[in-house]
Amino acid sequence: MSHLAKNVSNTLFQDPFKYIEDHVKGFCQAREANRREIIDDYVELISDLIYKFGEARQVDIAAYLGVSQPTVAKMLKRLNNTGLIEQLPYRGIFLTMKGEKLAKQSRIRHHIVENFLLTLGVSPEIARRDSEGLEHHVSDETLIIFRNFKKPVNLR
Repeated sequence: MSHLAKNVSNTLFQDPFKYIEDHVKGFCQAREANRREIIDDYVELISDLIYKFGEARQVDIAAYLGVSQPTVAKMLKRLNNTGLIEQLPYRGIFLTMKGEKLAKQSRIRHHIVENFLLTLGVSPEIARRDSEGLEHHVSDETLIIFRNFKKPVNLR
């Protein structure tokens, strides 16, 4: 039995109810992160499109994300209802101040996770891709530790 399996097994048998409670808290945290991830991705993409083209259009969002326009329309309605975007008739989609703030926070989280992975020795291409998913699933506490992590000096 591996060291990891022994630790999990010991924890489970010492207090099985605590283990289950902690496990369920992890499930809940992951589900909430998944919900936020989609919103964050749309807001970041809208911000990127505005920067590149001056506005974001539904057709462009669908093309970049590889989803149908009705899927995008449904999400844009949700983003509009939560005050993250503004849609103008015969124009594009724009971020509100709240949406801009969320896009900025998402970029910061991504940057912190990507730098942490690079510090661990992950290649730049993989660190960029992996950080895209991880940024949504780590807590603020973990992000602080990632941000402050320094590669230990090899004393050999």
